[in-house]
Amino acid sequence: MVRSFYWTPDGGGRDRTGILDFREMMQVPRSILWIDLFNPTDEESYILTHDFKFHPLSIEDVLSEESRPKVDEYEDYLFVIFQSVGRPGGEDELAVHDIGLFLTHNAVVTVHRHQIDILDSLFQKFLRDDRIVARGTSFLFHALLDYLVDTYDRPLDIIEAETDKIEDDVFEDPQAEIVKRIFNIRRDTLDFKRIMAPLREVVYQMTTGKLSLIPKKAEVYFSDIHDHLSRMMDEADSNRDILNSALEVYFSSVSDRTNQIIKFLTIFTAILLPPSFIAGLFGMNFKYMPWIEWKYGYTFTWIVIILIVVGLLLFFKRKKWI
Repeated sequence: MVRSFYWTPDGGGRDRTGILDFREMMQVPRSILWIDLFNPTDEESYILTHDFKFHPLSIEDVLSEESRPKVDEYEDYLFVIFQSVGRPGGEDELAVHDIGLFLTHNAVVTVHRHQIDILDSLFQKFLRDDRIVARGTSFLFHALLDYLVDTYDRPLDIIEAETDKIEDDVFEDPQAEIVKRIFNIRRDTLDFKRIMAPLREVVYQMTTGKLSLIPKKAEVYFSDIHDHLSRMMDEADSNRDILNSALEVYFSSVSDRTNQIIKFLTIFTAILLPPSFIAGLFGMNFKYMPWIEWKYGYTFTWIVIILIVVGLLLFFKRKKWI
């Protein structure tokens, strides 16, 4: 699918679909063109070669199933691989989708194989208010990256909410299933850091003044995106630390519970040992044993057993073992 937004100083912004004569459209002075290719066919992908004459290596990267975030500067354009992130949580991993962005003097081209809803919102925004587009392709390019980075806030909020819930549960009533929840969210958190680290480096290169298609007046806007990514990485680090602490608390709780059980069984065994010994001693099948014929022997034995048990309980209580 090919969708485009075309802006001219006289006609304003217009939303179009399908393959058009983009080379002729770009020849209009001060015109701005944004072309979005969603899961393009071979015919639609030919736009990249025929209309824009992008380098085969960058076209190969953008059409590839998996590419790492990066920024490459060519003679006439800037090529960036960025990523969008879906909803986290559960046993499934984060849904991470690549999007390729080409920046030329008067056009921006985005290519992606998966639906990215935020791009539809951006199309509608530009139709209502074209002031950002009117400032030039570098500001249009910034708006695209800024919107993509803003979409990370929602998944990160979900991770933070689940982290806070885990932190509460691990103190109130830690269950075995909480370990699975901790590892799932910690995996999502680490995936977030793994995604954002190269993206932050990509955006940082747009703030150094070394890219000719990023003017000086636009660098401060890309710095804001860089700060946003840095803040989210700090939040991800904080979540990871909380999850690690929660895991330690859970294992400590399990260990304490096990120790309490062992302690109870040990005390119970220690209390039963003297009565068992006395019962075993007088239960031996010898003919001649002291007190074996004594009529108060049974009662006396019970009194001794009770005194020993009470004495042991008082001793354990004094030692604060129970």
